[in-house]
Amino acid sequence: MAALGTLHRPPPASSVTHHIFASRVLLLLTALPLALASLAFVLQWRGGVDDPASRWPAADARMFPGMGNSPLSSSASPVPSVAARSASDCVEILGGSSLPSFPYYRGWKFDLDKDLKPKICITTSTSAGLDQILPWLFYHKVIGVSQFLLFVEGKAAKPHVSAVLESIPGYKSYTEPENWRRNKQKGFFYKPCNYELFVKQSLNMEMAIVMARNARMDWIIHLDTDELIHPAGAEEYSLTRLLSDVPANADMVIFPNYESGVERDDIKDPFSEVSMFKKNYDHLPRETYFGMYKEAARGNPNYFLTYGNGKSAARIQDHLRPNGAHRWHNYMKIPNEIKLDEAAVLHYTYPKFSDLTSRRDRCGCKPTKEDVKRCFMLDFDRNAFIIASTATEEEMLRWYNEHVVWTDKRLNLKLLRKGILTRIYAPMAIVQALRESGVLSSAIAAAQVPSEEKLNSPNQNLQNKTSALPDLSVGASKKARTRGSENTSQATARKIMEVAGGTESAVPPLSPPGLDDLRMFWLN
Repeated sequence: MAALGTLHRPPPASSVTHHIFASRVLLLLTALPLALASLAFVLQWRGGVDDPASRWPAADARMFPGMGNSPLSSSASPVPSVAARSASDCVEILGGSSLPSFPYYRGWKFDLDKDLKPKICITTSTSAGLDQILPWLFYHKVIGVSQFLLFVEGKAAKPHVSAVLESIPGYKSYTEPENWRRNKQKGFFYKPCNYELFVKQSLNMEMAIVMARNARMDWIIHLDTDELIHPAGAEEYSLTRLLSDVPANADMVIFPNYESGVERDDIKDPFSEVSMFKKNYDHLPRETYFGMYKEAARGNPNYFLTYGNGKSAARIQDHLRPNGAHRWHNYMKIPNEIKLDEAAVLHYTYPKFSDLTSRRDRCGCKPTKEDVKRCFMLDFDRNAFIIASTATEEEMLRWYNEHVVWTDKRLNLKLLRKGILTRIYAPMAIVQALRESGVLSSAIAAAQVPSEEKLNSPNQNLQNKTSALPDLSVGASKKARTRGSENTSQATARKIMEVAGGTESAVPPLSPPGLDDLRMFWLN
């Protein structure tokens, strides 16, 4: 009984107090989150807490450079409801798709060029059609480019293409002058295909410098129409913001290039279908680059299919000149250049199967290992030309899948995890939105003209422009320029061809570092 009484003895008062305190603390911890959640719900329901997205002004605040209210929504009711306006914005930006939106702009109106600082000019030499030029051009308008100087031939010089492009503000095009074609046969262009293109690009860049300076541009970039600038690292997805942050003493900015990795052999629209890219050597740790080199090259001659030395932007100033298609230089000094750590040029390399035959059809070389060296600077281009010239379509497709298409998903995942490959979605989203919002189709529709006379007028305008080439002598940009005679134009063209043709140190397209450079890496 004594033992039983001991078992049922009531607990001490201190133990009871401890249990009561623990119960109250547990109750408080349970009730507090519920109370805070209820308070937040009540405040939001009453309008006391703003949704962060609602803090943007309803119209033009935080836009992409060069963009304003959408012209597509201007025909709607004058004062739409909040819900209707929100739905309209979503449709305008994404066209009803599930793509990520960009909340710091409204609409697709490109009318803010006068407010863009710094002013950026892109120049190119192209024979592409509207299907490639239009998305390329409007994408760069979205990220803040003010002016486009295109030197056109082939499809790009057709009257209907010229009519569309000439209707776009900030765009100017020039056809290849007849006297260039005559001089080309006299030895100025002594090698065909890629070598000829390289010289023509240098000549066109010489003229573009003067034209951009006359238009009071601040920066000039040479870019092909299969390349998009990816302004990563800026506070906004904006090339103007990126270049405005460049130190004032920098003369040139190097954009390392990334190379597209297509995952299908039926790509039709590379800019809106390709999201995987192979990073440049400059944006990778050396151990990763050389350690994964063979797997990344996949049996091809080099790490990249084509060039790996990037593109550059130059600050427009006295004595500026091109140094090949990839760099700029100065007659009077060595430019102070910086290389960007995040921004890149996205090079869409052989993204379509048809690129094999289109390149073949533009070049008259013999499909032999010796003759292709006369036509192409890079090994992969040579191999691709031989295959396209000698194989059946079935054999070409098999070769294309083995050497260009990234079909091995396990390897893709491994290289993505290692950082060799990366996914970049912003250009894809912008180009798809441009298509779905009707910007590209509207540009074509706006240029439709009823009469044959109007149809031919843009081509005539191009001929007038090419007959008045600017004076490209050093310091000539400070002089007043008038439309010169044909003799003056020919003399100017001859002069710049002599300058460009005689520049032995011009930077050509170069392959990225190979395994032969691994020894130098370990020595350093």
